[in-house]
Amino acid sequence: MLNVPSPSFPVPNSQQRVSAGGRSKIPLKPGRSLMDWIKLKSSSKDLTGLGGRLIEVTEEELAKHNTKTDCWTCIRGLVYNVTPYMEYHPGGEEELMKAAGIDGTQLFDQVHRWVNYESMLKECLIGRMAVKHASLLKGLTSTENPKKALKNDTIASNVSEAAGKVSKPRYDWFQTDSAITIVIYTKQKNMCAEMVTVDYQEKILRGEVTVEDYSYLLLIELSHTIQDFEVFTAGCTGKIEVTLQKEDQKNWKNLGESLKGNNSFIKKSQRVDYYRRCRLASKTAINHNTRLFCFELPRCCHLQVPVGHHVYLKLTIEGIEVVKPYTPVSEDLVMDSIQSTQSNKNSIYMMIKIYTNGSFTPHIDKLEIGDYVSVSNPQGCFRMTQIEGMEDIFLVAAGTGFTPMVKILKNVLSSSSSLRKVKLIFFNKTEADILWKEQLEKLCLSDGRFEALFILSEPSQSWVGHKGQISCCLLSEALTRSKEDSSVLICICGPSGFVDQGLRCLEDLGFSKEETFIFKE
Repeated sequence: MLNVPSPSFPVPNSQQRVSAGGRSKIPLKPGRSLMDWIKLKSSSKDLTGLGGRLIEVTEEELAKHNTKTDCWTCIRGLVYNVTPYMEYHPGGEEELMKAAGIDGTQLFDQVHRWVNYESMLKECLIGRMAVKHASLLKGLTSTENPKKALKNDTIASNVSEAAGKVSKPRYDWFQTDSAITIVIYTKQKNMCAEMVTVDYQEKILRGEVTVEDYSYLLLIELSHTIQDFEVFTAGCTGKIEVTLQKEDQKNWKNLGESLKGNNSFIKKSQRVDYYRRCRLASKTAINHNTRLFCFELPRCCHLQVPVGHHVYLKLTIEGIEVVKPYTPVSEDLVMDSIQSTQSNKNSIYMMIKIYTNGSFTPHIDKLEIGDYVSVSNPQGCFRMTQIEGMEDIFLVAAGTGFTPMVKILKNVLSSSSSLRKVKLIFFNKTEADILWKEQLEKLCLSDGRFEALFILSEPSQSWVGHKGQISCCLLSEALTRSKEDSSVLICICGPSGFVDQGLRCLEDLGFSKEETFIFKE
């Protein structure tokens, strides 16, 4: 049995605990998988209990339906009978019961914000709340169609809670004969291209800028079509320039029509996820059950995923939109950094383990070259400033928990002047499960600061390396500082049980919560 760490480490609601993003999945009964739920939804069975008629639900009526055998909940003003879904919920019945008989919007956003609940629970819809809830202002779903997205993008408050702490950006524009330049002034001295996403489709220009924990949105239907655009950032001033290449040399009388949500500045967690369709360009086997997928970004798209951040991939499976988070990796661990950067500007690489009975990965594995998948804007709270000045960095990973470590590894080895040591402690079942083993060994030989330690829980008789599962004994041996007082950061990622045990061991070994960061697998 794995021990659960005491609640004092990391402290509740700390960045470390929030970033874990994980919840324990409950083993489902046979016949209760996602595919089984889709089949039930597609049957003629009444899942509402009301014969299919829609009603208005008062708060008093909603509160009456708060048991496992009669459970209603409200999400963004829509009321669902989730009773028939109880046994199909991967998080277990108790998780659903937290929202029984009440408005579960906030709880839903904390745990499932990326899930398309409207599609998942369509046949369970009871009706609307009789009273208009504030949560309705947050929008209903995300979409790839920018004209629909502007209806859904939340504009609950243009300034929200940001005004007191973070200055709201502003924008201006000017033109030459061949180009339009939109200038966004953020006053953020650490501004970089990874904090900016820009999409252009059907004359709709959508730009989103991350300013600390907030999101600034530019959403305009341009007065003329453009050929392409470029994005430039000035880290010293926080200025962003989006240069639009005119399709002709006409003089623009105005930039275009400001759409709903334009110039809004809200908490990033309140911004509805935006997706764009990306083409599968290649699929390469990494080992017996893991593939490296390369997705090409649309032509008019600027998207660079920051180190340690993830995106959501979305597929429609038998009429249900299914979404899963994945952390992009580099194309290659040992590729020249300039060559790698150029490649990653136009593509996103995902290392995905295929689960035979999974609800998502078998379908993404069946994609043919040229097929499309929807990719969200980047999500995450890791900042490279957390690495700056660190002398020792330890990356503790299990299985595909290795993926967030790839970009960190490449970044610190190529740009950190203070780094003395970076060590990967990589847990797997068998030698065949070790991802990019040859590349990791090659990197060890080419850079003396890097060391990779492979630990197997089910090794073959010929394995001469370390054996076992994550434990205080193994970590005590592996986490040795380059000098007694060196500054250290420990990054950990893997299944929730692995992370929980690792955190307990780190606490027992005397590492503080400030020295630890948890990544979403």
